[in-house]
Amino acid sequence: MLVEVCANSLESAINAQKAGADRIELCSELGVGGITPSLGLIQRVRERLTIPVHVLIRPRSGHFTYSEAEFEVMKADIVACMELGVQGVVSGVLLKDFSVDVERTRQLVELAQPMHFTFHRAFDWIGDPIMALGQLEPLGVGTILTSGGHPSAEKGLEPLEDWQKRTSMTIMAGGGVSPSNATKFKKIGLRAIHCSGTSFGNKLGVSGKIPMNSVKHLAEDGVATTQLETVQSIVQAVK
Repeated sequence: MLVEVCANSLESAINAQKAGADRIELCSELGVGGITPSLGLIQRVRERLTIPVHVLIRPRSGHFTYSEAEFEVMKADIVACMELGVQGVVSGVLLKDFSVDVERTRQLVELAQPMHFTFHRAFDWIGDPIMALGQLEPLGVGTILTSGGHPSAEKGLEPLEDWQKRTSMTIMAGGGVSPSNATKFKKIGLRAIHCSGTSFGNKLGVSGKIPMNSVKHLAEDGVATTQLETVQSIVQAVK
């Protein structure tokens, strides 16, 4: 069974390889579901690892319906990954009704060839996953990362098993995969699991320090964008 580790740093990637992982998905900011990592991180990981490296192509947190500007960034990131010799990318685009944006996903898959393409957990927001399987397979998607449409993959065992029987794509269970439940996914016939295996270290005593996390930006139903009028007003006030 293939074990993919979601690695958020060079240290995490090295530890994943030492632990026997088959490949990593490299990303940043696990707290928001992951976003595309920096160019420097991708470069260093590629230099240090011998196992395959797949990179998350997600320009921001929040929902999976992207503006044209965001989509251009995603395509540029895929090209950069290819130039760095990355073996795969992890991405996906939805329409506003939470169905697969087939045309845009096709563009990403075609641009990424011959790299492996994984459609990420945006799949768990899709209203009709069976129809989505039929849409994604002809595009050349190799893997679908999903928790079975449930908050955790362990709760989604039944749909995960059903979906794998319906497609030649690899259904990779992700979301709460741990040492205590990993074998459950093998027993239902899945070929791959996805985990992070993280814990918090390098702690500092920051009690009394001003918080740098911004709760108002942790929104999945909207996208924070700099407003022209607001900045103009500030500029005019001080210039």
